[in-house]
Amino acid sequence: MGLLDGKAAVVTGGAQGIGLAIATAFAEQGARVVVGDIDHERAEAAAAELRGSGAEIVAEGCDVTSESDMEALVRSCVEHHGSLDIWVNNAGITRDATMRKMSVEDFKTVIDVHLFGAWLGTRLSSAVMREQGSGSIINISSISGKVGNPGQTNYSAAKAGIVGMTKAAAKELGHLGVRVNAIQPGLVRTAMTEKMRPDIWEQRLTEIPMGRAGEPSDVANVAVFLASEMSGYMTGTVLEVGGGRHI
Repeated sequence: MGLLDGKAAVVTGGAQGIGLAIATAFAEQGARVVVGDIDHERAEAAAAELRGSGAEIVAEGCDVTSESDMEALVRSCVEHHGSLDIWVNNAGITRDATMRKMSVEDFKTVIDVHLFGAWLGTRLSSAVMREQGSGSIINISSISGKVGNPGQTNYSAAKAGIVGMTKAAAKELGHLGVRVNAIQPGLVRTAMTEKMRPDIWEQRLTEIPMGRAGEPSDVANVAVFLASEMSGYMTGTVLEVGGGRHI
């Protein structure tokens, strides 16, 4: 028996990195999954690989800033899997620059993808979940939303906003049986973080008490916990997955 047997889940930004690790972990625990990603071809490839292990997976192209795309993602899960029990707002981008050099467009784009996208996902998925009387929404924030990173005023602001939105939504939806929680990953080894200069990477490693960078699977395991009934009396929480950095 898997922890998510009989559950239907959506993961945005699910074609690579942390999103793919979450989709994989959910499938391994028995969930039926919709992988949503702006790169439909990559989403199809990820879904095909997961189907190879016997999982029930659907791939959908989705721009998380498009209300119609997000509505279609909700419908896809309900139509293919019969319900919508778990929703993960994971899709994200970076447009790093110092505040002096950052363009207005790059600030707004990062806010739109992370914060507005997560709000849309929370709003639309909870509309289905509240009718069911149950559901778990998981928002992927970042330790950057707790402490701020230079060169990331856009990203840090968006990730901090996700925390506030998570808590507000949890208060709105708790009496309807819908839980809303957030994860704040720290330094996790992904294609995005591996673009860091080696000296910056090494410097950040020295700040981690556990002495290593995280892996996408470290975040995925916590997502499984929040998606499952093991966390059934938790809502509005923010779980740091950072090896002790910034405690």
